[in-house]
Amino acid sequence: MRGLVYHGPNDIRCDDLADPTPPDASGLVVEVETTAICGSDLHNYHGHMGPDTGYGIGHECIGTVVEKGSEVHRFGTGDRVLVPGLVGCGACDPCRVGAVNACELGNSPVYGNNMGLGGAQAEAVAVPRADFALRRIPDGISAEQAVTLTDILPTGYYGALGAEISPGDDVVVIGAGPVGMMAILSAQLFGPARVFVIDSVPERLAMAERLGAIPCNVEEDAPEQIRAATDGLGPHSVIEAVGADATIQTALWLVRQGGAVSVVGANLNMEFPFPMGIAMARSLTFRIGICPVPQTWPTLIPLVLAGKLRPEFVFTHRMALSEGAAAYELFDSRRDGVVKILLDPRR
Repeated sequence: MRGLVYHGPNDIRCDDLADPTPPDASGLVVEVETTAICGSDLHNYHGHMGPDTGYGIGHECIGTVVEKGSEVHRFGTGDRVLVPGLVGCGACDPCRVGAVNACELGNSPVYGNNMGLGGAQAEAVAVPRADFALRRIPDGISAEQAVTLTDILPTGYYGALGAEISPGDDVVVIGAGPVGMMAILSAQLFGPARVFVIDSVPERLAMAERLGAIPCNVEEDAPEQIRAATDGLGPHSVIEAVGADATIQTALWLVRQGGAVSVVGANLNMEFPFPMGIAMARSLTFRIGICPVPQTWPTLIPLVLAGKLRPEFVFTHRMALSEGAAAYELFDSRRDGVVKILLDPRR
């Protein structure tokens, strides 16, 4: 089969790889129907995930079961399934309710990060502990909607939950990338008075405005604009969807006294200079974590089916898997109005 492989910083190639097989009797193989590039994949692309090379990348995909182990009971060949980017042990109490990020055995590998699962930006992917890990795609959910349910929509919703939004609140989303867009959609489920969004790319700010957010360009002193609009108090909640040290610091300084900061942007800095004294003096709530994708499905799938959430707008570009190198370069550049790229493994 073909799959995208990390060969070093800024070096992604579509290589021929061994066909996957079920990892054990409880696993199966999914033929990938469509896959996507996530903002967190850029950590791999930029070489921030360590010195290793030669591994498959990507963690967002949907597809069809084509082979299964003898101990898989909930799925059969031909079933179309959501493949979440993170897989738990399936046996502990948190995992049984979908909270795979809190696996008590610490057994929660991620696809595409050289953790033994392979990459999802490929023609096929092996899935361990399939009865626990997967979910059939319900009738009425499109392929584009389904792909968002494997990571970015749950992550945006997880960010909104962590931000403790109440009706009438002011909310800021920092970063109008794919997860930031999903955070805007999700924040609106909680009845805020206003949702502001901070970014520097005009096309992304325009898209956010079409969603009902108030665009604030970082190059025009966005924090001061928001402070002025909130009588100098700042917003009640900030969802940080970038993951950079500077944007997390902005979130902590911008939120009002007693407010909540929810970080869903990926930050791997072990020496992040957290302003502990400021956070304590201002009684701030700070949350950061990896989204437990399966735990969000009972809420998000009905909302998508009912048309209350329409996340598919986020896909601005569609490219072939064979164009993976060009797709990553385009996504990283943020030019041509790109927000999210779908990859077709059949091409």
